[in-house]
Amino acid sequence: MTDIVIRPLQADDKADWRRLWTAYLEFYKATVPEAVYATTWRRLFDPGEFEPKGLLALSGGEAVGLVHYLYHRSCWSTVNNCYLQDLYSDPSVRGAGVGSALIAAVHGAAAKVRVANVYWMTHETNETARRLYDRVAKRTGFIEYDMLP
Repeated sequence: MTDIVIRPLQADDKADWRRLWTAYLEFYKATVPEAVYATTWRRLFDPGEFEPKGLLALSGGEAVGLVHYLYHRSCWSTVNNCYLQDLYSDPSVRGAGVGSALIAAVHGAAAKVRVANVYWMTHETNETARRLYDRVAKRTGFIEYDMLP
């Protein structure tokens, strides 16, 4: 595999971003309405401190991975935390370092703005991702609960 390049999303990446994010959603058997695609794409370029950010992984000039992340305040610290929300690498490049490169890029971006913690979650059945996560981070043991309106 050619060297992996990680860079911020650019306006002309919309088709690649949509393809990769759609594949991520499909992996989790999820869909979002067109309004969410449009709003998320717009927010990824909004300058606000707490707006989501996105990075693209390229190999041989082709978009092969994507990550979304966002900063948020915490009552446990005077500095922000970073939630790594969506991490996806194309199945054709899994195991080639795309996921770890994207995580490292988010960690590096967070360190530059002195974020206290980078964290994420995954489904317990996502064994491929969990093998990577167990190598690069510490599992906290916390269990997520969701309460829908």
